[in-house]
Amino acid sequence: MPLIIPDDIPAFEILAKSAFVMANKRAQTQDIRPLRVLVCNLMPTKIETENQILSLLANSPLQVEITLLATKSYVGKNTPLSHLRRFYVNFEDVQKQRFDGAIVTGAPIEHLKFEEVKYWKELVSIMQFLDTNCTSTMYLCWGAMAGLYYFYGINKTPLKQKLFGIFPHTKVCEDALLNGLDELVKIPHSRHCHINQSQLSNNKALTTLLKGRSSGASVIKDKKNIFILGHPEYARDTLLNEYQRDLDKGLAIATPKNYLKNGTPILSWRSSASVLFANWLNFYVYQSTPYKL
Repeated sequence: MPLIIPDDIPAFEILAKSAFVMANKRAQTQDIRPLRVLVCNLMPTKIETENQILSLLANSPLQVEITLLATKSYVGKNTPLSHLRRFYVNFEDVQKQRFDGAIVTGAPIEHLKFEEVKYWKELVSIMQFLDTNCTSTMYLCWGAMAGLYYFYGINKTPLKQKLFGIFPHTKVCEDALLNGLDELVKIPHSRHCHINQSQLSNNKALTTLLKGRSSGASVIKDKKNIFILGHPEYARDTLLNEYQRDLDKGLAIATPKNYLKNGTPILSWRSSASVLFANWLNFYVYQSTPYKL
């Protein structure tokens, strides 16, 4: 089944080469209720992040209708306003709606306390909304840290050195989210912080699913939501672009680990990412959501 997106969004042409996508007008003629998925995109490079997330959602056999959400209290400078106005909504546009699933992305703002983030109050309202108006939400990287902090009071803690590269993880316990994954699951990480492990361990409402020697607890769940402290959605060149960006800024940055071979990125996490997203859509969204939202 297809991913339903506007036919003039940049991702449409890209995804049409490798996935089944359908324009909104054609989808309206089909007697099928697609899953409604809200993507709260907090990344500054929104178009790039759209392409990454939509390409993974398009791998599912389920029909998925996407709504893109951007914050109103803070508008970055890395995405054209014309794109935001054409393809994004604000929270006030959807706060009376319901969704089957939602994804909250990361953001490169780990150096700030949560309350210092310009759109924190708005994000809190969005997370409150998702908790009651969405069947399941997947929180990614900083988004996962924000969700764990808001819902469970788990603090983020600074790392001595940036966790940067592709890292292996093992299963801590069995869960439908992990069905079909290999014993070693590779996930990209690009972060300066982790979460407080003792606070996580003492919280009985949370279950760690995947853990890495270097990355710690990286995939966590509660009754309905998934918190992933990495970036399974990253494309082949994303870490390389971040590495070059930091070098150009004169920042101290180590080469991303387990990623380059003779200077060329090796895509080693894509199959795991596809399985994680497909399992989330199937087991946490499709099989749990009501037919009538």
